[in-house]
Amino acid sequence: MRAAMTFFYYLSDFIIPLIIFYIIAYALTEKVSVYDEFVSGAADGGKTVLKILPTLVGLMAAVGMLRASGFLDFVAEYLIGLAELLHFPVQLIPLAIIRLFSSSAATSLALDIYKSYGTDSYIGLIASIMMGCTETVFYTMSVYFLTAKVTKTRWTLAGALLSTFAGIAASVVLAGQM
Repeated sequence: MRAAMTFFYYLSDFIIPLIIFYIIAYALTEKVSVYDEFVSGAADGGKTVLKILPTLVGLMAAVGMLRASGFLDFVAEYLIGLAELLHFPVQLIPLAIIRLFSSSAATSLALDIYKSYGTDSYIGLIASIMMGCTETVFYTMSVYFLTAKVTKTRWTLAGALLSTFAGIAASVVLAGQM
């Protein structure tokens, strides 16, 4: 087992350089101008950023208002009974809510949790695992559906929320086993 891990550590050091070398070698054999393709892709990326900028600003403003207004604390107090029933630490309710909207705001809340409880505490472990196995559902849906001009989302929201709740449950279970 240890030899396999050592192999993967060495392999991980070389993955990115190998990918870059492969791209350059492929471009040379196919006679593709890598720099022109890069510039073209960067220009397309700039256009995409301009398209989604209003959505990003709106989401960031909304998250800032939620934090400043005390609404998250109100919701946390309202959900205390359910959280206790599910063995979910009440202190993490605001993090679970904000994570649905903004990764940077959730990171800020997670840092506050680490300062208060420690990174190796039960609550800190749950926060860490939860940040790794949940997604910013509303941000992702709004940005990508706006960019791709998707109008019929069908079961996307239900599936995304279900997977987020599964990620939260997994973080509680995994932190309990450490």
